[in-house]
This record gives sequence, C-alpha cells and structure tokens, in this order.
Amino acid sequence: MPMIRLGKWPAMVSQWPPDPAFNTIIFIHGASHCASFWVQQVKDLSGSANCLAVDLPGHGLRSDAGMSKIDDYAECLLEFIEQNQIVRPIVCGLSMGGAIAQHLLINHSRHFAGGILCNTGARLKVTPKIFAAIEADYNAFVKMIYQFGIAPENRNPILWQKLMAISSCRPEVALGDFRACDAFDVMDQLNGIEKPVLVVTAEKDLLTPVKYGSYLAQQIKGASLATVAGAGHFAPLEKPETVSGLIENFIKQLPGKAP
Repeated sequence: MPMIRLGKWPAMVSQWPPDPAFNTIIFIHGASHCASFWVQQVKDLSGSANCLAVDLPGHGLRSDAGMSKIDDYAECLLEFIEQNQIVRPIVCGLSMGGAIAQHLLINHSRHFAGGILCNTGARLKVTPKIFAAIEADYNAFVKMIYQFGIAPENRNPILWQKLMAISSCRPEVALGDFRACDAFDVMDQLNGIEKPVLVVTAEKDLLTPVKYGSYLAQQIKGASLATVAGAGHFAPLEKPETVSGLIENFIKQLPGKAP
C-alpha cells in the first residue's frame, strides 16, 4: 500500500483524499512499531473504508522525537485529524495504540464515530524486564517481544522478518513508548466512552490477556467483544483475515455510510 506525507505525518493510505461515502479508519500502531504494522488491514478494507495507518512521532519514517505520555501522542493525533479535515473517523489502535484510542474516545469523543481497541487494556503496566532489555540490547528486546507476542504455532521466518521490519525504532523512542504504557490507567474512566466500540482480544495473548479485553467490553457501554482464536498479542499480523473481517463487520453496523 502506498505511503504518502500528510504534512509531517507519513501515512499508509487506501485512497486519498477520503471518499465521503465511506467511513474513515485511522490505524495506530503499538509501542516501538510503525504504520506498516497495519498493512494487511489497510489492504483488506480498502473497498469498505478510507484507511489510514500513521507513523507516530519518532517512529517509522519520522526522525523527530518520540513521546513518553499517552496524552501527548493522543493530542498530536488529534492535531493531525484537524489539520487534514478528517471528519469523524473511527480510531483503531493496538496495545499502546489502543491506549491512545481510549484517551481520544474519553476526552475528544465528538471528533470520532467509534473505536476499535485491539489487544490492549485500560491499564498497561510494563514488566521491568522490557525496560532492561531495551537498554541492554535492542535486538534482543525485539526477539523477546517476538517470543511473548506471537503464539507458538504462528512463529515462522516470514512473521519474524515482518516484526523486525516494523520494529526499526530508536531505543530511546521505545523506552518512551513503554514508559507511556506503564503510566497509563483509565480503568475508572471507561464509562465516559459513549461511541460504538469493538474490543478485539486474542486467545493466546500473554501481554494483554483476554481478561483485559473483557474488562474493556464490560465497562464501555454497548461495546462488543471478539476473541481471535489461535493468536497472540499481534493478532492483526498472526490472523490478518480474521481481524480484518471483524473490523469490516463492525463498520458495516455504523450508521450513515455505504457498506
């Protein structure tokens, strides 16, 4: 899928400018990753929605500094949406990206038509082993994330190469990302989300277990919950067709746009 620049934001897009007949989905990657994480979803959903996957500050094709607070990433993304006049998008994020999506839905709901929260939680405490691994040997950290993030039956050389490619992040940016996750906690604010929400979790997710997604779905009024069988933390990479199908079914249920 093509990458374009929208101001200072590199973005992978299905089409630009957005077709007003369709919903627009903005995909937000997780800690230490980049827009390319979502390449299969952008491709699969290009006939159903306007799809944009963006590189957050410090990630992917960006050489600027990353951030260490979810709030700051969220405010940057809101600025991006306003600058590019993207009307009421659906925000879709994985892990740290899901935390950013929650912040936006809680604090800036009028800008959004709904949200998709993938492999994430309302609180994202980080084990000290991750910080130590990043500081000691970034490549070893990526290997550790691969082992914990991908279900054993899905591990293969192609998926390893994909994870390596999307993890080309400066160590200081990755540290900031995980500090942002570690400080994130909106467990008592979820009842403030009033937009339609799909929560996607995965059967074998060790980093944000199924119970995290179940809590989100219980606390967010009207939220729907789907669990991807045979997948770990990186379900959109491991089971791309399944995740794309869940997202497509969700957006078809939203009012006011063509299916």
